[in-house]
Amino acid sequence: MAATPQKPAAATPRRKVSRHRGEGQWAAGHFTPLNGNEQFKKDDDGLNVRTRIETIYSKRGFDSIDPNDLRGRMRWWGLYTQRRQGIDGGKTAVLEPEELDDEYFMLRVRIDGGRLTTEQLRVIGEISQEFARGTADITDRQNVQYHWIRIEDVPEIWNRLEAVGLSTTEACGDTPRVIIGSPVAGIAADEIIDGTPAIDAIHSRYIGSKEFSNLPRKFKTAISGSPLLDVAHEINDIAFVGVNHPEHGPGFDLWVGGGLSTNPKIGVRLGAWVPLDEVPDVWAGVIGIFRDYGYRRLRTRARLKFLVADWGAEKFRQVLEDEYLKRALVDGPPPADPVERWRDHVGVHQQQDGRYYVGFAPRVGRVDGATLTKIAELAEAHGSGRVRTTVEQKMIVLDVEEAQVESLVEALEALDLTAKPSPFRRGTMACTGIEYCKLAIVETKARGSALIDELERRIPDFDEPITININGCPNACARIQVADIGLKGQLVVNDRGEQVEGFQVHLGGALGLEAGFGRKVRGLKVTSEELPDYVERVLRRFQDEREDGERFATWAARASEEALS
Repeated sequence: MAATPQKPAAATPRRKVSRHRGEGQWAAGHFTPLNGNEQFKKDDDGLNVRTRIETIYSKRGFDSIDPNDLRGRMRWWGLYTQRRQGIDGGKTAVLEPEELDDEYFMLRVRIDGGRLTTEQLRVIGEISQEFARGTADITDRQNVQYHWIRIEDVPEIWNRLEAVGLSTTEACGDTPRVIIGSPVAGIAADEIIDGTPAIDAIHSRYIGSKEFSNLPRKFKTAISGSPLLDVAHEINDIAFVGVNHPEHGPGFDLWVGGGLSTNPKIGVRLGAWVPLDEVPDVWAGVIGIFRDYGYRRLRTRARLKFLVADWGAEKFRQVLEDEYLKRALVDGPPPADPVERWRDHVGVHQQQDGRYYVGFAPRVGRVDGATLTKIAELAEAHGSGRVRTTVEQKMIVLDVEEAQVESLVEALEALDLTAKPSPFRRGTMACTGIEYCKLAIVETKARGSALIDELERRIPDFDEPITININGCPNACARIQVADIGLKGQLVVNDRGEQVEGFQVHLGGALGLEAGFGRKVRGLKVTSEELPDYVERVLRRFQDEREDGERFATWAARASEEALS
């Protein structure tokens, strides 16, 4: 009898195996897949584009530039295409890059530590007038930015800058950007330690070196020995903050993983004390971790702050010590709270040597080439050969004899560069905005300047420190989340149902004392036209409701939504 045929067993469904691609961390062996930015960096180091600019693009013109150089590698030399004129904010996110690009560039001059001689400042001003239609904005990272730069003129601009010891090397791109430092390093009477030698050592060893010219994204450094905590250390990728160790004396407290943009994070202390001569090696170790372990798969997660958040301070320090430094770091104390609310060094202050420095406030960082050359001339006429830029878009003249101070202050005032600004002039900061930036949605510089005038007129008796930071898009170049009043540009609907320029409002952010991010009130947005009315209303409520000695940030944290609306 034949055996009864058996039905074949039902096939077990094959489970789809998804290959984990990792986060693009080189140290974990994750070299693929590559996003567009990682591909063009793999194809050619960004530093190599200089030769093509000098030998090809500057001779053949804008149309000869390779797209990967134009929107990628040229940033390694401080060049971004600027926004084509006449494109409104509603089109920022919908147009293709080539539709937004103008045939002119923003060029960023790198000023490490904010340090300039009057000769260097004069050259910056002359370049502005000859090649940049007079533009020259002071940024909140101590740089100067030109606009309207033609590719044909770039080699000559480089020649002139480099002849006086300046450059645009790695001023942009996925690189170690400008090293910000205390603008009064080495001269302030209350300084804990002078970080200038460390800034110089890092610059000479590593800036322009291919060792760190291909990072997952930009890397921001701050070094300051000022007790004012004057470099916004909490929002840098790495920061060295001056402290006195009870056993070892003056040195630096090490912070990592700060940053703003659309995912803001306050940096974390590693609990390590670093002596001055070890700062460059520790810096190289931290940036080495970022290069090797940083997330490269997604640009939105490619900043050091995401790695630090995932690892935590303890693991980060352990990897730094074990794999990069090959030794343990010394435990150390945190920095003391700053004793002053203003950290911009505006006003007249005595130096260690008995002379004085004079800090003054341009309007929202907006100056021009002619003004910069006049500042250089004024400084020299009053016995100074040194000036500084600050991280608050301000400037300082150093080394002024007491007998010359009053005359210098009056001369600056005549240029609308006051050393005795109102809280509004002193505390208002603005990014580049839609005038030139391809990411921006709204206008910022003129809006900020007009707001200063209105508030000075409407509330002339307001005398509290207040920061009002205006940004043209969500990327927070003007540090909106850590301002008393932070204004994030966006399109809003006015009371007539029209879509117009406006701002989402952040209230009560701070750095230094009780650092933290501002509060967003549900649905609170203001049009640009309504902005002076809104800010006046909130500041008057603060004046009415504040307790003795209460800061705006503290009041904003406890105030009702009605009071903040």
